[in-house]
Amino acid sequence: MAAGATTLLDQAVLNIAVPSMRQSLDASAADVQWIVAGYSLAFGLALVPGGSLGDLYGRKRLFLAGMAVFLLAGVTAATGGGPGTLIGARLVQGAAAGLVNSQVIGTIQDVFHGPARGRALGLYAVTAGVAAALGPPLGGALVAGLGAGAGWRSCLLLSAPCAVATLALAARRLPPPRRTARDSRLDVLGLVLACGCTLTLMVPFIRTPDSGGEALLWGAVVCALAVLFAQHQKLRVRRGRQPLVHPALTSSKPYVLGTAVAMSQFGSSLAASLVLTVFLQDGLGLSALLTAAVTLPSAVAMGVSSALAWRLVRRIGPRTVTLGLALGVAAALTGAAVALRAPMAVLPLALAGTQLLAGTASGLAVSPNQTQVLEHAPAEAAGVGGGILQMAQRIAAAVCLSAVSAVYLHAAPGRSGGDHARAGYALASCVCAGLLGVALVLSLLRRTGTRTRPSLPTSAGTSAESSAGSGAARRTGPRW
Repeated sequence: MAAGATTLLDQAVLNIAVPSMRQSLDASAADVQWIVAGYSLAFGLALVPGGSLGDLYGRKRLFLAGMAVFLLAGVTAATGGGPGTLIGARLVQGAAAGLVNSQVIGTIQDVFHGPARGRALGLYAVTAGVAAALGPPLGGALVAGLGAGAGWRSCLLLSAPCAVATLALAARRLPPPRRTARDSRLDVLGLVLACGCTLTLMVPFIRTPDSGGEALLWGAVVCALAVLFAQHQKLRVRRGRQPLVHPALTSSKPYVLGTAVAMSQFGSSLAASLVLTVFLQDGLGLSALLTAAVTLPSAVAMGVSSALAWRLVRRIGPRTVTLGLALGVAAALTGAAVALRAPMAVLPLALAGTQLLAGTASGLAVSPNQTQVLEHAPAEAAGVGGGILQMAQRIAAAVCLSAVSAVYLHAAPGRSGGDHARAGYALASCVCAGLLGVALVLSLLRRTGTRTRPSLPTSAGTSAESSAGSGAARRTGPRW
């Protein structure tokens, strides 16, 4: 839980400090885009390799090494003197965060079983979600209290004491490393192809292509690498070797659709948060502290609704996720209407109200959905299953952050303020509502695939428990 909170808080807290950071470093728009989205890029690249290495060689040493590198890179970023240093440090820090979080998911899958696993995965999702929601308010308070120059640097240092505490706890409390994968041979070519595919997919959204021809070239490379990766995985299965992506993951409808739901929801949430921050500060001219006050209700509501979501799950089951997504669509559309119609005197308060609804929606959707998805990952691919889920979310984050912010900036160029900024925010909110609408449809489709748990390979040591769990699933539905 501490690792999830530390690594996701570090990303979220920086968003609100972007204007002051850009002014302090005299950074270009491209520099800022790499600083913000480069973290997600490196995070996503490290997840699947990290999960695979954890399955093969054990998780504790990789967890400790990743957290130590994360801490050092964070200090380097906070003390850097130019955009280049900050970009490089954030890329390293993102890769370390991806390595750590892939071990978190795998460790939870290894240590907990049955209903306890569902509760642990749910708590991880809640902790990470609340940390991400608390980032903007904390960042705003630091920038307002310490000033523009020291404020953004303190935002980057905020995760340092958390990382130190996490390292100390992990050294004492994490179980000894053990291999969970059946095949000890690492799928090196699969890792290279997966990383290449992820990189070529995410980079064009972080660095906007100069022309349509360049964009088509990037798309062709992505398609070619994806085809090569798929054929390579099939070839390893035919030869009796363990592929990078376990066959049970790609053949599970609940896992695939649930991952797609998580992508749409996660990308929409991060993009909406960033656009709101820019709209309040650059569009309406609010201070960082007032911006933090507007975003705070989202964090509070998400924490409360996440704690109550499991009671609702026991009553209505998978429909909890659907309900949360429907509320999210309503919150985004309400935010668009408020931005267009509310008088300036009450606009910040009205937007705070929409954030309250958005936070409630996220709390109902995020944790139950992630728990349900990971319940369909087999034990021998627990790290890779969690890594793929988070990698998919990071790809969605990079794409949505760039695309939705571009929608806003196109409608409200520069510090235009007034009607242009309102129209830009309303349009961006409608795009986020559309993304949540896609997630809502996918959630409805998935419900037909979660009535029975797929048959997954188990070891002899857990066969009795699996049989008991299957009986419980027939009586009470899926264990999530």
